[in-house]
Amino acid sequence: MKSTNKRPVFKSYDQGQQMLFPPSLSEMIEAKHPVRIVNEVIGKINLEELYSQYQGGGASSYHPRMMLKVIIYAYLSNIYSSRKIEAALKENIHFMWLSGMNQPDHNSINRFRSEKLKPVIKKIFAKIVILLNQEGLVSIKDLYTDGTKIEADANKYTFVWGKSIRTRKEKIAKQIEELWKYAERVSKKELTDTLPTSYKDIDSEKVKEAIDQINESLRGMKIDPKIRQKLNRVKKAWPEQLDRYKKQEEKLNGRNSYSKTDEDATFMRMKEDHMKNGQLKAGYNWQISTNNQFIVNYTVHQTPGDTVTLIGHLQEYQNLYGRMPEQITADAGYGSEENYKFAEDNSIEPFIKYNYFHKEETKKYKYDIRQSQNLYYNKELDCYYCPMGQKMSLIGEKTIRTRTGFKQTVKKYQAINCNGCPMRGACHKSQDNRIITINHRANKYKAKAKELLTSRKGLEKRSRRPIEPETVFGNIKHNKGFKRFLLRGLEKINIELGLISISHNIAKLAYLS
Repeated sequence: MKSTNKRPVFKSYDQGQQMLFPPSLSEMIEAKHPVRIVNEVIGKINLEELYSQYQGGGASSYHPRMMLKVIIYAYLSNIYSSRKIEAALKENIHFMWLSGMNQPDHNSINRFRSEKLKPVIKKIFAKIVILLNQEGLVSIKDLYTDGTKIEADANKYTFVWGKSIRTRKEKIAKQIEELWKYAERVSKKELTDTLPTSYKDIDSEKVKEAIDQINESLRGMKIDPKIRQKLNRVKKAWPEQLDRYKKQEEKLNGRNSYSKTDEDATFMRMKEDHMKNGQLKAGYNWQISTNNQFIVNYTVHQTPGDTVTLIGHLQEYQNLYGRMPEQITADAGYGSEENYKFAEDNSIEPFIKYNYFHKEETKKYKYDIRQSQNLYYNKELDCYYCPMGQKMSLIGEKTIRTRTGFKQTVKKYQAINCNGCPMRGACHKSQDNRIITINHRANKYKAKAKELLTSRKGLEKRSRRPIEPETVFGNIKHNKGFKRFLLRGLEKINIELGLISISHNIAKLAYLS
């Protein structure tokens, strides 16, 4: 029978208890806690470039090594706000131990992050990667590359569209032309040829000259009051508009759009779980290369597509490590003739898919006579043969320049006579004889890529790619909750991504320790 007289026993609790030897902060931190890994790694690397950002004289500054440790550990702990870092330095024993009880305020933290780290963050990142490489944890010769879009700290309603500017300039040019013709018709004389004929030529000075000449030709004549009112209105309005459009086009710098609250950000489709096509928001395209799920290179781009980012991304890799990688694996978003050529010129083995790579492997595609790849090509005679064996001769060749300035050469081949052919309906839908357009150099690169991708090594690379950069992005965006930048402008975005990349690598190192 259980006794009912037992009393509960509590551990001793006395807030006024004095200690003969007060405990140190270090004793309260576990031996393998990530904060110790941050302290150890940042303590090993040379920070002379960072020290050189400080000028002599004046008041003393917080030690840059301490500040760097604190900010990296904050990002590792999913703390990105300078005010929250300031609070943690007063409340969190890990931050107190790491800072040696220093307590910089949020302004000091922001100045260090935005000003001191700006010129050296990439060098610090590379030194940590080289340290990991020396420990045998990562290879910088074999890259797995992918990209994701991160939302900018910008209002989605403060957009400027390049297409809208072009449309408005076209309307102005068209209306000037109409006024010009009206003036010639009323004055019954031909005006001198200073008319800006297209939106590309139009600017505020040309518009002023054209309006002045129209007014001069109509001086003293009886004209439609509405035309007179319009001429008076547009003489001031259009030059001001065109000056504004010129400034906006300079900020666009070839892009399709930008945000007024962060002029470096471009509007992109952001993938949303609840939306099929994603939502249009201001953001940046973040590209990373990984190995063993460590980030070994990162770049940020203002274009939404991945294709045009690869060359700049690899050039940045060369700037960091003084050499190009030996191998790179990427998905079909990077498979272009320009990228394959760049890889070949720099002795990089490209395990990069191209559009229709998987489709080409299907039985339906292989036996589809509409596909030019399935037609026989005679290299010596430079001609193709249609499914009925009819010769398709070369009828033309032209050079195309892509948006990046890359030159592509394409050739056109045409069948001699498709009339009465029993396979015409299945072969092509043109009313004339069948014409195919071929880029031989691109086909050569695709053939080499296919050979690599279908090899045993290629199959291993393809199976590993989804668990390399995609896993890293999943961890950073979903586990760490980093889906939107806190800073504005391309330079500060690079700092933020550098800190995120360093903190990810150290967190991964702590996990393996």
